[in-house]
Amino acid sequence: MGAQVSLIGAPTDIGAGMRGASMGPEALRVARLRDTLESLGVEVVDRGDLAGPANPELPPQGGYRHLPQVQAWCQSVHDAVYAELRGNRLPILLGGDHALSIGSISAVARHCREQRRSLRVLWLDAHADFNTSELTPSGNLHGMPVACLYGFGPQALTAMSGATPALAPGSIREVGIRSVDQGEKRFVHEVGLEVFDMRYIDEVGMRRTLEVALESLPRDAHLHVSFDVDFLDPDIAPGVGTTVPGGPSYREAQLCMEMIADTGRMASIDIVELNPALDLRNRTAEVAVDLVASLFGKSTLMRR
Repeated sequence: MGAQVSLIGAPTDIGAGMRGASMGPEALRVARLRDTLESLGVEVVDRGDLAGPANPELPPQGGYRHLPQVQAWCQSVHDAVYAELRGNRLPILLGGDHALSIGSISAVARHCREQRRSLRVLWLDAHADFNTSELTPSGNLHGMPVACLYGFGPQALTAMSGATPALAPGSIREVGIRSVDQGEKRFVHEVGLEVFDMRYIDEVGMRRTLEVALESLPRDAHLHVSFDVDFLDPDIAPGVGTTVPGGPSYREAQLCMEMIADTGRMASIDIVELNPALDLRNRTAEVAVDLVASLFGKSTLMRR
């Protein structure tokens, strides 16, 4: 019996600065995510799309854009992800923008607390997402989820898991980072966030990067993968609203996913920031589906 997976669509770009990520869930379905996972022996149920407020396209208030709407979407995501975890299923959140991970990871943190399991989050992204209302240049909440999960942000978001902070210090590893605002950079160093940026990956390679990021992973750990599609180099993944050149190549990304799969501990996933409005014939969605398949054991390994 393979993994039992639930797909949860969250079609919103409420936390982003650019419209279009709301179409991400359908693009992943069109790219045959379900069929691809089923071909690997995974049992898949598609729960359809969650509902939530429309994007009002308002300016920031108090340093946050669309805070009440983001909270509503994140709460829906939290409740849906938590229900799947309680049913011993592996939830895959189909985003939507990265602010939604406040909801999904808050649910995972709640579940792990109740099960007395340790939690490790791998944050695959071009951006640190560690802004606050004081530091943000835009007010867009998709630049703040990691800060919120660490307890820095509005209580409506920081307390969603039932405890503040949702994540214990040191429980997250960020991989692929190459775009960080100046104030955010100082804050990352101040808090001691563990970041494996592209300079680090260039120097030691993706294999060593993942070895270090997955070091001392407890045997009972719940490993959550938060996969922002802009983690990838825009040459292979143009369909994102915030492209940053110089990301991992296709092969580096495949190795990253295969090494995560090798741990046998992955238990929840976000796929976020896919923007079909900026894509070329759904190419980015197809690459994302291919990489997610590698998280479930699709491998090019031929040698024994």
